[in-house]
Amino acid sequence: MCGIVGYIGGRNVKDVLINGMRSLEYRGYDSAGVALMDAPELHIVKGVGKVADLERILEDHPVSGSQGIGHTRWATHGGVTEVNAHPHSDLSSSLVLVHNGIVENYREIRRELAEGACGDYKSETDTEVVAELLSRLYSARGCMVEALVELYARLSGSFALVIMAREAPGKIYCLRKGSPLVVGTSPKGETLCASDVPAILPYTQDVVYLDDGDIAELSSEGILFWNASGEMLEKIPTHIDWDVTMVDKGGYPHFMLKEINEQGAVLRNSMAKRLAEGTVDLSAELPWTKKDVASWKRLHIVACGTSYYAALVAERFLETITDFDIRVDVASEYRYRNIPLGPDTLAVFVSQSGETADTLAAERIAREKGARCLAVTNVIGSTIAREVHDVLQLKAGPEIGVAATKTFMGQMAVLYLLAIHLAKMQGKLTPEQEKKYCDELTALPYKLESVLLRQESLQETAMLYNEARDFLFLGRGISYPVALEGALKLKEISYVHAEAYAAGEMKHGPIALLDPRVPVVVISPKDGLHEKTFSNILEAKARKSPVIAIATEGDDSLDGTADHIFFVPETLDQFTPFLTVAPLQLFSYFFARFLGCHIDQPRNLAKSVTVE
Repeated sequence: MCGIVGYIGGRNVKDVLINGMRSLEYRGYDSAGVALMDAPELHIVKGVGKVADLERILEDHPVSGSQGIGHTRWATHGGVTEVNAHPHSDLSSSLVLVHNGIVENYREIRRELAEGACGDYKSETDTEVVAELLSRLYSARGCMVEALVELYARLSGSFALVIMAREAPGKIYCLRKGSPLVVGTSPKGETLCASDVPAILPYTQDVVYLDDGDIAELSSEGILFWNASGEMLEKIPTHIDWDVTMVDKGGYPHFMLKEINEQGAVLRNSMAKRLAEGTVDLSAELPWTKKDVASWKRLHIVACGTSYYAALVAERFLETITDFDIRVDVASEYRYRNIPLGPDTLAVFVSQSGETADTLAAERIAREKGARCLAVTNVIGSTIAREVHDVLQLKAGPEIGVAATKTFMGQMAVLYLLAIHLAKMQGKLTPEQEKKYCDELTALPYKLESVLLRQESLQETAMLYNEARDFLFLGRGISYPVALEGALKLKEISYVHAEAYAAGEMKHGPIALLDPRVPVVVISPKDGLHEKTFSNILEAKARKSPVIAIATEGDDSLDGTADHIFFVPETLDQFTPFLTVAPLQLFSYFFARFLGCHIDQPRNLAKSVTVE
């Protein structure tokens, strides 16, 4: 939600900002703007629409400067208008700032600032009020760091702020609470800041993730840091092992299609140095002893959205090979429930970005109650990775498409490795069982890639149903979370109504929806629940609903029953989600593409939800 970029250096500042904002479009936004400083002048240009629209405005109204900040806005306070777009200045136009997050007490501050106001607010945003408060604090103290220390104490909510002031040329200031902010320097004497790494990856791979309360001062000499009390800090950079080519489309029409096709590599990367010669070893990342594991009676997995569905898949595997009391919950519910947890609990928090507001809040509650906290995340320097006791990184590389695909695959892989590791430490897994699972995990990338080579039939099926406006997705057992994920993908990027149900629930209500206008997508691998699922297919056909089935190669039981069948290679029953989810991702992609939807940037959605 919202994207921030800041730059000081010798390049064309406007181009750096525009390119950085483009790389953050996946976060979701409705307007964009930049502010450039050509000391002592501040130039602000902004507008409603995409970054490409802003670029056209800049061609008609060129601005220049030696430093600048840019912003893509996802509306929270105030509608989608040019006036509400960022950057915002104070009432006297002496400083300008951009903001990601929500300031909860801005109304009280606005009333407080009414006395002595030197003009009228132009926008409906909380951000403009923050700019005016900071301007007055800076004017009173004459030191931006001192002003930011007081500002941090005065503001309630979640925010990342990046500021330029007329009286502080050559400097950009950053302040973070809750909303992510990363800074870095390049070997060419450039300093940068952004909401996420892709915006600055073309210039540096060594970055510092700001913690809550951190203040950063960027200049051509480098970056200085202070904490919320105004004490200077030393911050150690994190090296990001991503290549700049990972954040371009690589010849694909959309990032989503590129990322779907990268999933074989994601599986290999997830298992590298963790699985070898028929055994799983996570000891280099998880310094747990058998005594530690024996002390944990409960296992909680907490996540949001697609990450939650990956957790539901892993739950079904975990319950077959471990004896934990397992609970999987969405973070926005978990954080508000009185759930028993404490030192006897291993709490696993799954978040692609590591910045999801609800997941972070849930993790803080669990840690405060004494649970052992583990993060499964794609970003090693993220907030959640820095706060928990232990981290398992996905190693999926940057995911630009808003609809998660390859990170879902990576999350399942890492959680399965964790399950095997825990089962071994509990003494619940024989070497023979472990080898069987490891051999199949090793084979999965090749089987998945064979699925991805057969996209044409899914494209044809999507075209046949592109007039449908309601879909049902069904699955049983470990295929139920896959149905949930398939329905989510379709509605996220095509805006078509899709619901998923445990197939056994059809008779308890959803069957009333069935008719020839409602296609039913059934995840039906040849597993122990196959016959039960087959009965649901017959129910759908009896109501004349078209059936699209995902089935196992060699299974001819659906011939003449399902209207369309996509076959995936045979695998162990517990591992079918790795193969059955890819056809659903591709079907959703092609369906949305036929409708002409904005696949990488769906309406109303953000890649990382950093506010509640």
